[in-house]
Amino acid sequence: MIKSELIAALAAENPHLTQKDVERVVSVILESVAQALEDGGRVELRGFGAFSVRSRPARPGRNPKTGEPVDVQAKHVPFFKSGKELRARLNAE
Repeated sequence: MIKSELIAALAAENPHLTQKDVERVVSVILESVAQALEDGGRVELRGFGAFSVRSRPARPGRNPKTGEPVDVQAKHVPFFKSGKELRARLNAE
C-alpha cells in the first residue's frame, strides 16, 4: 500500500471528511513519526509495532564494481519491530 492508497481508504471509511482533510491528517502523522525518530526517540503503536533508530558503526567495505576497498561511514538507520498482535495476524492459519 502506498500513501495515496492509504488516504483513499481512510477517505472512503470517513465520508464526513474531505480528501484534503484526510491527506493533511496522514501527512501530520507521518511527519510526527519522522520528527520523533529524527530527535532520537521511539514511536510505539500498540498492537502494530514500534519504530526506533539504530546506529551502524563505520566499517570497511568494497566497491562492487571495481573491488576497491572503501570506508563506509557510521550511520543511523530506521528500525521497525512488529507488535505481538500484528505478528499473530500475519501467522494466523
